[in-house]
Amino acid sequence: MTTATKIDGTRVAADIKQQLAPRVDRLHAHRVRPGLGTILVGDDPGSRAYVAGKHRDCADVGIASLQVELPATASQAEIEAAVQGLNDDPACSGFIVQLPLPPHIDTHRVLQLIDPDKDADGLHPTNLGKLVLGMDGPLPCTPRGIIELLRQHDVPITGQRFCVIGCGLTVGRPLGLMLTRPTEHATVTLCHVATVDVAAHARASDVIVAAAGVAHLVKPDWVSPGATVLSVGITRTIEGILGDVHPEVGTVAGKVSGATGGVGPMTRAMLLTNIVEIAERSLDHRPGR
Repeated sequence: MTTATKIDGTRVAADIKQQLAPRVDRLHAHRVRPGLGTILVGDDPGSRAYVAGKHRDCADVGIASLQVELPATASQAEIEAAVQGLNDDPACSGFIVQLPLPPHIDTHRVLQLIDPDKDADGLHPTNLGKLVLGMDGPLPCTPRGIIELLRQHDVPITGQRFCVIGCGLTVGRPLGLMLTRPTEHATVTLCHVATVDVAAHARASDVIVAAAGVAHLVKPDWVSPGATVLSVGITRTIEGILGDVHPEVGTVAGKVSGATGGVGPMTRAMLLTNIVEIAERSLDHRPGR
């Protein structure tokens, strides 16, 4: 029985943070202090833990933290006011609104209110449009982390067949756009709830990215021997966190990332990278430079 090589996002994320620290020091030397803002609405344990992790990461590399917390009962107007507050705050280089928001909130309207230049998640319509056009701008954190994770583990991208399972705003759709850029030039199949025979598409692929949020969706017989499989979606159960990829996939795949320690740490590392890049752009655009 073969065992797949583990794709270690924790190690790669730590390396990225180490590389960011001197860039932050340089910004401090020029009296620019990058700051990450977060808006957390409600008490979802997963969201709360994720936001707390982001701010721990900030402390590790010298990025300031600005935390806004609102109750689950917060109104549309209250959340929009919080967004505008961070738009106007000079101490905030960029920020994110932690998703999902409560069902009574118009999420698209909230995201559209974010200043595109402070969009740390890369999900503002303006920045997604720049991605489509191949223009510079903040890139969506999870897709960016996935691509960097593949590069750091010597997984070929150009010319390879990718099966992305799940077409959500934060992973599937932007990942498809990023993988088909001239710098990557992969061939991508995006699968969703209406896709006929997802397993067949997966088996025909060199790389499978499972981002559907369905526990153990990808089974060993979905995977071509030696393929790379990334588990992105998670499901919280009484048994703990389960990924979209069944553990036995490791007996078939060549390389595989698990539900924890894989893509998750990379998402946070890319968020820090976006904040540092936003701050560096503000420094480069200072008068006289």
